[in-house]
Amino acid sequence: MTAYRARLTEVDIRRLVKAADDDERAEAAHKLCRNMERAELDEAGRAAAQKILRLLAADAAELVRRAMAITLKASDLIPNDVARRLAADLDSIALPIIAASPAFSDEDLIEIVRAGSAVRQVAVANRARVPRDVATVLAEEGCELAVRALAANDNADLSESALNTVVERFHDSHDVLTAVSYRQVLPLHVTERLIELASDTVREHLINRHAIAPETAIRLAQYARERATVDLVDQAAASPDLPAFMAQMNSRKALTASLLLRGLARGHMAMFEHGLAELAHTPHQRAWLMVHDAGPLGLKAIYDRAGLPPRLFQAFRAGVDTWRTLTAEGGGASPEEFRQRMLERFLTQRPGVQRDDLAYLMERLDQNPSAHAATVSAA
Repeated sequence: MTAYRARLTEVDIRRLVKAADDDERAEAAHKLCRNMERAELDEAGRAAAQKILRLLAADAAELVRRAMAITLKASDLIPNDVARRLAADLDSIALPIIAASPAFSDEDLIEIVRAGSAVRQVAVANRARVPRDVATVLAEEGCELAVRALAANDNADLSESALNTVVERFHDSHDVLTAVSYRQVLPLHVTERLIELASDTVREHLINRHAIAPETAIRLAQYARERATVDLVDQAAASPDLPAFMAQMNSRKALTASLLLRGLARGHMAMFEHGLAELAHTPHQRAWLMVHDAGPLGLKAIYDRAGLPPRLFQAFRAGVDTWRTLTAEGGGASPEEFRQRMLERFLTQRPGVQRDDLAYLMERLDQNPSAHAATVSAA
């Protein structure tokens, strides 16, 4: 097979030399490059192939150089000097090489970025791997299109500092902020800055996908100017440190009866327990015993100690009783299914909740495609 390829390569070289027009020579160059790439070359063969590539890179015909650039754009056969020469060529030749060739060093790529061509910056930003130093220069000096491509490339090694630079440089660019927001991993500080700047849709994605600090969640939930705010029930339920989250909410005066009732009605019992413990200044274990294992008066005692409004006690009582009934029924429901059933059954009891809380709970019920219209009507 190797001998056959070698003979074929010799034929293609002669064809390339004797070709009468650019089209024929480009076709010959394409076939020659393809066969060199496929051949199992030893050290001498590789050196000979690279000599041929240097000749092709210097060929006067654009079609010949383009045929080589496209055919070998991702090949490790192209040496660094040839890759650099092609990168300085016409866009039709340079862009495939810039976007894919492994021959470039980080310094080469930085040089290409700093040359200022927007399309070439985009080609660098779209590479299968963008090293940190290159990504940093793109973040600091790249055009908007290039930075957007960089942010959308999860294989670009963007440091927290570089991400901050991108967000500050393009804080008014919806496209760039969206690309950053949809990265697989984001530092907490960057996430919080994006939440302040992004559109409602992107903000919702950030809140649901990336963890945010309790104080940020509370600030955003209370920020009246925001059209879309954080749902503190969801944030608390998803918190890996529920006691700390509750303490933070209490310190910001956001740990209200309304919030606890909303959480309880949606089946977030742990949130309710930790909230009571925080408000009553008692350990969680004691609060758990008062809610679940201290007879009919236990809940009332911990409720009163937490300073919650007496007029809402029956609504909380209904929530706890509903949770116990559904838990006893079991049935292998998923957490989401349990929460949905909890909310539906709670609303059918016509609990004496405030209008805002009822509107919130019914809205959450409607957000689930499996919600039953009859249940909503009954509520």
